[in-house]
Amino acid sequence: MKKNILNKLLIALCLLVIVSCKARKQVVVSKPVAPPVVTTAKPANPMDAIKAQQLNFNNFSAKASTSLNIDGNSNDVTLNIRINHDKKIWVSVTAILGIEVARALITPDSILVINKLQGLYIKKPFSYIHTYASKQVNYKTLESLLVGNALPEILNDSHAALQPNNGNITLSGNLQELMYTLLVGPDKKTVQLNLTNPAEAQTLQVTNNAFIQAGNRIVPSQIDIQSAIKNKKIQVNLHYTKVDFDQQLEYPFNIPERYSPAD
Repeated sequence: MKKNILNKLLIALCLLVIVSCKARKQVVVSKPVAPPVVTTAKPANPMDAIKAQQLNFNNFSAKASTSLNIDGNSNDVTLNIRINHDKKIWVSVTAILGIEVARALITPDSILVINKLQGLYIKKPFSYIHTYASKQVNYKTLESLLVGNALPEILNDSHAALQPNNGNITLSGNLQELMYTLLVGPDKKTVQLNLTNPAEAQTLQVTNNAFIQAGNRIVPSQIDIQSAIKNKKIQVNLHYTKVDFDQQLEYPFNIPERYSPAD
């Protein structure tokens, strides 16, 4: 993997607008998912039904075969992703022959990335991500994209416009100059998310193309992401090959003394 491509991969890791069929025993789920459990009370409105289908977890781990295209340069890598809900996201990137080339640790306050091939590191506050993404992107945004949840800000937007369409629901609105459109399927799972900031020439499209059974949860197994920020373009296709929830996880990360800060 060439140096300039790996450095762009580090940027992609910082954005983490990168993320995702067979697990050890995955079951592909055809949409809509099996009938919901019957309860004595129905959600008061469609937004409540969507909120009820969001994944809740303490820990999440996954292995994803990933095709990464940055400004026309393509690479295939494997991502090992671990999430401690609301606290940290850990990502290990391996290339040919299973060699680890990069590692990232993202918290609500900071971004740490090491480039193992060149002995470089990035150590930045979380706000560094706004160099490449909208200021509305926060830590919860990244977690949501990685597990296929809708963005919390959209679900809490009291001004969101809801449009039913043949069992699907489209939510649209504006979050502090960030325009969004969220398509939800009949099972109330996120199918596609579009974010646009016209003033900054920023667009992001996230598409969940397939769903699988992981324990008692339904998760997307294929996540396609396209991000454009002025003349920078990133396309990521993730294919989960393993998904687990609420297992005991470790998040090892350290910056060797011999490493230098990246430009």
